[in-house]
Amino acid sequence: MIKFVNSDNRIPIKSWCENLEAPALAQAVNMANHPKTLKHVALMPDAHSGYGLPVGGVIACDNAVIPYAVGVDIGCGMAAFNTHIEGAPSEETLKKIMGFMRDRVPMGEGHAHKDCQDWIGFDNFFMPPFRPWCDDHGMALDKRNLGTLGGGNHFCEVQLGNDGDIWLMIHSGSRNMGQRICRYYNDLALKMCDKWSTPLPSRDSAFLLADEPEGLAYIVDMNFALEYAKESRRRMMIAFIESFLDAIFGDASYDDSVYHTDNIIDIHHNYASLENHFGRNLWVHRKGATSARVNQVGIIPGSMGTSSYIVEGLGNPESFMSCSHGAGRAMSRTAACETLKVEDCDKAMEGVVYGRWGTVRARGKKDKLVGKLDLSEAPQAYKDIDAVMDAQRDLVEVRVKLKPLAVMKG
Repeated sequence: MIKFVNSDNRIPIKSWCENLEAPALAQAVNMANHPKTLKHVALMPDAHSGYGLPVGGVIACDNAVIPYAVGVDIGCGMAAFNTHIEGAPSEETLKKIMGFMRDRVPMGEGHAHKDCQDWIGFDNFFMPPFRPWCDDHGMALDKRNLGTLGGGNHFCEVQLGNDGDIWLMIHSGSRNMGQRICRYYNDLALKMCDKWSTPLPSRDSAFLLADEPEGLAYIVDMNFALEYAKESRRRMMIAFIESFLDAIFGDASYDDSVYHTDNIIDIHHNYASLENHFGRNLWVHRKGATSARVNQVGIIPGSMGTSSYIVEGLGNPESFMSCSHGAGRAMSRTAACETLKVEDCDKAMEGVVYGRWGTVRARGKKDKLVGKLDLSEAPQAYKDIDAVMDAQRDLVEVRVKLKPLAVMKG
């Protein structure tokens, strides 16, 4: 349910997140005063600060697209698959499943296939005229990254549902491609807004007109990144299913009729789309938020070590028919690494097979943490997923609750 409404701006802010951090509220205020946003800013219960629009934020724009309101990981989303096999596998089998996955899917920052991957999407898109963000090096990187798992909070997880079935779940996005698209078009949007002398509430809220060449180009490239991310999840899920079957059955025969990719549930949570809301066609931006139309099946993951959910949308117009994309961060990655204790994090992961905690690599502001244990993805770094789900009972209905059995982070 809506926790608070802020009506002090050009348009209201309606929040399902009760205890919103100050930086996230400031970003929401910026969007509520943006010249192109309409109706209201909707904040999901997992909302926290990002760039431009808070993660967990939803806005609707009049004939405009805002690159940073979609974000750098365009097409980031979830895939889930019901194996229709009942009961939790043994710890040995779970380790075997994840071992097979490591052999089949490159995982983590900087890891990709050795060879470029074939996909008809490349044939249809990578043709003249090339975009400035899409040079030969970037194109080759995108082809090697297809079907690989990025770093951060991207994961593969084996889960047991309260329906008794084993589920497989993947969280991934468009890797380096989405970042290049976002940054190129944000720079272009800044130039266009300067050209138009358009006042902006912040430099990361620059927009492009959706019916002008620059905006149309962003929409084409964004949609390609969405298809790329979806294809990447599909390939990883095929590898996950194969790893699962190899570990469960070995050389034994099995009925493979249910193991069809049409049965994969797949959703995006970083994108913009033209939709009709409140009687108007608007560009709805969901950044860390998921579409939740009436009867639409969705996926809301928790943190590693906590529950995830298969849900059905209720089509609430006040959220622009959206819901949360997960639990949402309760603390920054740096704060988690500096303040959390490894023994507490280990305890939170009891009963879940996982690869233990890695070490922080040199990366921007985290340089001072290099060599320390990376606890940024520990359950304590995230909000309580059950509280998040309770806060959005008017947005979705739970179909299946999933308990983590084994998790592998990129």
